[in-house]
Amino acid sequence: MEKKQFKKENPLKRVVAPYLEILPAMAAIMIFVIYPMIRAITMSFYDTSLVNRSKSKFVGLKNFIGMFRSTAFKKAMVNTSIYTLVMVVATLILALLFAVWMGKKETKLNQTAQAVVFLPHVISMVSVAMIFTQMMEPRYGIFNTILSALGLPSSQWMQSSETALKSVLFISLWKNIGYYTLIFIAALQSIPVSILEAAALDKAGELKTFFKITLPMISPQIFFTLIILTIGNFKVFDTIRLTTAGGPNNATTSIVYYIYEQAFVKADLGRACAGAVVLLGVSLVLTLLYFKALSKKVHYQ
Repeated sequence: MEKKQFKKENPLKRVVAPYLEILPAMAAIMIFVIYPMIRAITMSFYDTSLVNRSKSKFVGLKNFIGMFRSTAFKKAMVNTSIYTLVMVVATLILALLFAVWMGKKETKLNQTAQAVVFLPHVISMVSVAMIFTQMMEPRYGIFNTILSALGLPSSQWMQSSETALKSVLFISLWKNIGYYTLIFIAALQSIPVSILEAAALDKAGELKTFFKITLPMISPQIFFTLIILTIGNFKVFDTIRLTTAGGPNNATTSIVYYIYEQAFVKADLGRACAGAVVLLGVSLVLTLLYFKALSKKVHYQ
């Protein structure tokens, strides 16, 4: 019988091949992520204008000092913090409740409910903003019409500084909660049935089973959702830009909207980059705190 001859693998090729395979992805990350980040950090120390970038001059921490002294930036920080806190807590609680309700049995009613809850997520934010702007119109909007029919006082919704941020929060929750509900439904369905059956045989109540078994089993998905929600909501822009444009009286101005105004309205690119650096720092610190405080409490199967 003829002996099969195996071609000897080149050791250099074995070492180099994986790096060549990830080279396109790494090049894209370097061009579209790393370089803009370094460039933004560098430009935050310069007095740079979009109108005439040739006259840039180094000003050190002047952009940061001026920004932190600005009333508009302080208001943006407060608004963003409130928006993020409410969105994270409300989304986690409501999405988990919806997931527990819809994920118990695969019935047609539950499947329909899942589709209805997820539907707002696939609708364009432009369409959502236009629809809710009309529905929240103080004089002719359907929301105030319903309130009047129920004998309740009407609201100014997005036209008042007292209710504008609440209105934006309502729109954001309505649009995004379905996505995280489906994540939790998938997580609940991945729990082994044998564990739940064992808990039932031990006569553990539903609440005890939920807190002692269900929550620990889906803690990786909860941890992932917590980080994604925090970072994503700190970068909120499109909802505010399309509904209130930061008003009235900066009641809904977020950090990203502040950066947008500095760069494209006031043409102060240095101040805008300083705001971007602060946003990057806040997101990084919060992520590290999450990993430090919660990573050991996540139970991976």
